[in-house]
Amino acid sequence: MTQGLPCLHPHPGWSADTPPQTTDHTPTRPIIDTLATAETLATVDTLAKAETLAKTSSSANISATVGKHCILELYGCDQARLDDEAFLRDTITSAARRAGATLLNLITHRFEPQGVTGLALLAESHISIHTWPESGYAAVDVFTCGDHTMPERACAVLADELAAAHHKLTSFRRETPAAIAEVERQPSHEAPPSPPAAAALVA
Repeated sequence: MTQGLPCLHPHPGWSADTPPQTTDHTPTRPIIDTLATAETLATVDTLAKAETLAKTSSSANISATVGKHCILELYGCDQARLDDEAFLRDTITSAARRAGATLLNLITHRFEPQGVTGLALLAESHISIHTWPESGYAAVDVFTCGDHTMPERACAVLADELAAAHHKLTSFRRETPAAIAEVERQPSHEAPPSPPAAAALVA
């Protein structure tokens, strides 16, 4: 069965016959101010659940944090930039570099009539973005491991380059099991193996 646009677009409910609904979001604090102070979770209920989880976690099974995860909502962005796949590739690459991360691969796809999804595979984890140019909105996810990376810097680059009018940033630290805390993974720079040659046809 051939997939239609609603199946492929990041917003499954969007189609040419059903115009997207635009929601008015209340502006938040400037991006730099929020990035400087954001170590919060989204809601009071989530904070309460997080505290409960922290109290019930066993120190024998949980070690120091493995890294920081940032969820960034960008509103009122430049619509042309949100729909420019080449521009977004360059911006994601710059964001990864600014965060101190190692870019391994970058995959992007542009939808018709509009919208782009991008995924940067990092040695330290990933950066993803999904854009809705018709609403001036972008959903960004940045997760990096290691003390040498700063995902908030990647968020700042994306917010600045997409000219976001306002935003919402949620960041939290992810914990890793003690069993893998000391395991260090290095990215392989070897070329992927070539596919096996097709068998010669017998006359």
